[in-house]
Amino acid sequence: MLKSGKLPAFRLAFFIVQFVCILLVCLNDIFSIFSTSATFFPDTLNPVWDRGAEVTLIPLGQTLPETNPVRQTVSAYLNLAGIEAGYIYFAPNIPDNYKIVFELYYPDGRTEIELPRVNSRSAGLRFATLLDKVTETEYAPLRTMMVKMLAFSVWQDHPSANKIRAVLGSVDLPSPAEFRLGRKESYRVLFAYDFDFSAAQPSHP
Repeated sequence: MLKSGKLPAFRLAFFIVQFVCILLVCLNDIFSIFSTSATFFPDTLNPVWDRGAEVTLIPLGQTLPETNPVRQTVSAYLNLAGIEAGYIYFAPNIPDNYKIVFELYYPDGRTEIELPRVNSRSAGLRFATLLDKVTETEYAPLRTMMVKMLAFSVWQDHPSANKIRAVLGSVDLPSPAEFRLGRKESYRVLFAYDFDFSAAQPSHP
């Protein structure tokens, strides 16, 4: 049984650990935002913010290999405590305007361009959110699988196509001043994937 003097000490130690973890996660999020987003700080400070974000990960064990038990233990604690999401006091950034285009190739040499189609505004919003998630996914095999699922849904509407190229990019919109000067939006390719559906069979409900 714990003595009365030890219990407050245990609570204090737990509070310190919890507070330090929250502080490190918050600082990491803040430094990451400063280094990647438009702020009133000069761009010359971006390396400082990057370094600060890296330093805050060291005490949390996030610079160790993924199989390291210390990193796994700390990561599990952060997730169980709900700390991993951070507590940054900034409005969320407006996401980039992403766009995906499908190039359909047919055995006779024909090609077609197909854009995603949705049947409602809510579906369009969910699809735009999905594109945000796809582009933010750093694990390449998972990102490829997500894009392939989108390409497969397009192929089901065009089963005679044997190959589909999915091109995912970002639409760079002009500033108000540039728009007044006649500048239009530009398309910047981020990822391109080729999928072969020649051996696939369309599914029927």
